[in-house]
Amino acid sequence: MTEFVLVSIAWPYANSDIHQGNVTGSHLPGDIYARAHRLRGNNVLMVSGSDSHGTPVTVKAEEMGLSNLEVYEHYHARFLDLFRRLGISYDLFTSTHTETHFQVSQDIFTQLLGNGFLYRKVTPQMYSPETGKFLPDRYVEGTCPNCGYTGARGDQCDNCNTLFESAAQLINPRSKRDNTSLVLRDTEHFFLDLPAIAEDSLSAWIHDDKEFWRPQVINFARNFIDQGLIGRAVTRDMDWGIPVPVDDATFDGKVLYVWFEAVIGYLSASIEWAANNGEPDAWRNWWYNPDARTLYFIGKDNVPFHTIFWPAQLLGARGLYSDNPAARLNLPYDVPANEFMNMEGQKISGSRNWGVWMLDALDRYDPDPLRYYLTTNMPETRDSDWSWSGFIERNNNELVANWGNVVNRVLSMTQRYFGGVVPEPGELTAADTALLAAIDEGFATVAELYDGCKFRAAVQEVLRLSTLVNQYLEEASPWTTAKTDLAAAGRALYVTLQAISGLKVLWAPVLPFTSQALHELLGETGALFGEQVIRQYDESTRSHLALTYDDAAAVGRWERPAIPAGRRLPKPRPLFKKLEPELAEQEIARLGPKPEID
Repeated sequence: MTEFVLVSIAWPYANSDIHQGNVTGSHLPGDIYARAHRLRGNNVLMVSGSDSHGTPVTVKAEEMGLSNLEVYEHYHARFLDLFRRLGISYDLFTSTHTETHFQVSQDIFTQLLGNGFLYRKVTPQMYSPETGKFLPDRYVEGTCPNCGYTGARGDQCDNCNTLFESAAQLINPRSKRDNTSLVLRDTEHFFLDLPAIAEDSLSAWIHDDKEFWRPQVINFARNFIDQGLIGRAVTRDMDWGIPVPVDDATFDGKVLYVWFEAVIGYLSASIEWAANNGEPDAWRNWWYNPDARTLYFIGKDNVPFHTIFWPAQLLGARGLYSDNPAARLNLPYDVPANEFMNMEGQKISGSRNWGVWMLDALDRYDPDPLRYYLTTNMPETRDSDWSWSGFIERNNNELVANWGNVVNRVLSMTQRYFGGVVPEPGELTAADTALLAAIDEGFATVAELYDGCKFRAAVQEVLRLSTLVNQYLEEASPWTTAKTDLAAAGRALYVTLQAISGLKVLWAPVLPFTSQALHELLGETGALFGEQVIRQYDESTRSHLALTYDDAAAVGRWERPAIPAGRRLPKPRPLFKKLEPELAEQEIARLGPKPEID
């Protein structure tokens, strides 16, 4: 029975290029999960987009001397190019600067207000006498009252992940724009009544059976609620964003807070995708279907927003787009948040050019080796580290010497001894059937690992099966038996062709490009996965680019395809390239000065 699976991936701020930590933290694990479920025949909808509002974009615009819109459009276009080239197969990668997102965000605000979960409150906020404006929290820096970190932002300390109700909680707050001192002035905003929603339904939900959640995620969320929630502002003094949908002059020139509206993008992107495909109600299959599964792939810094605040918005907005006032949008099935990836033993730093900027890396390396190393090194339960020497070693020792080697040997010997025609196997031996049984059993094992978001373990299991094929080949030695017993050599090559046909599918979620290449080298037709296309959409006054995915012609299935005897195979070619060790030093030389340990 097919399932509806919603793959929701964290929305990157459109203010800088994407590095390896962003990719391995959310985009790649979400893509692997989506591809695995597509192969299994499930109804997958994978969405995300550029977070185009908020102060990260406005700060960058000031630095670059450009408009907010120009900055967002510049980085958004680069995101689309990166994801297409890296094979991050979004059904829709859109942005928060669309008519659909504006409307859905305002509708959720209005529904929360009507349901009694928003209230107005006057609070003191940081005000800049120099500019005559209230400063958004990200324009404020100071010392964290919790850990003493001197570079804490007005909304969150990146050192200890403490969230602040107001930038006024910082010690010695100052303006990031000009380092001037700030004063407190009163301003009125709407607040989300988190304590009321927690008492109504949120607390019971977070304490439900979630033992399959990662311990660091569920424990954080439960502790966060158990320690007591406070109301959180959902509007701010700013002119770049979504207007507050109330008829009240007090809120003229104010917008919805970016933390509040960005997560609504998962819903608005689903609605936009449905409209783009001519089925405007199709989004309900993932959002109002109680049997659907919704997963959120994020980094650990986003855990409170996806386990507390977004579920609270969904619970509080009950009845949205429904005739039933009690109808509830689906809550997260799982939030498999990853930890952080570092760079050569240090934190990734954009300002110090300390990271692997993925668009740049794709100019020099094929996408699958990059995907492979990021998967084997994925920070699923603890922080991990990118090292260029590690990337080269993994590529050479595992992709080239193990998986790529067995594929190349089997295809080359089939070409050499049988003219590229798949040989007749005759009667299989116990060793033959044992190998194929191991590959076939791997489909259940690897599917379970992919489904459990244990991607590192999945890679190790498929690599183990690849090693079994190499061992079988060594024992069968078709290069020797071809001289004295051509039938035995033919049987061994037939069996290994069937085995690598199965491994091709098991590898496909992680290695989609080389799996497609092997699919064709085995004489198969069609595409394992759908086509990724960058499209231009016109939504009333806002025309925008988006990455889409069309799987109508995809032929990939979660099974071992039989390669029939007598089929003529194309001329073989290597799947992977060996990388020279000195490339590591060259890559490190491209970076800025190595930062000191913070």
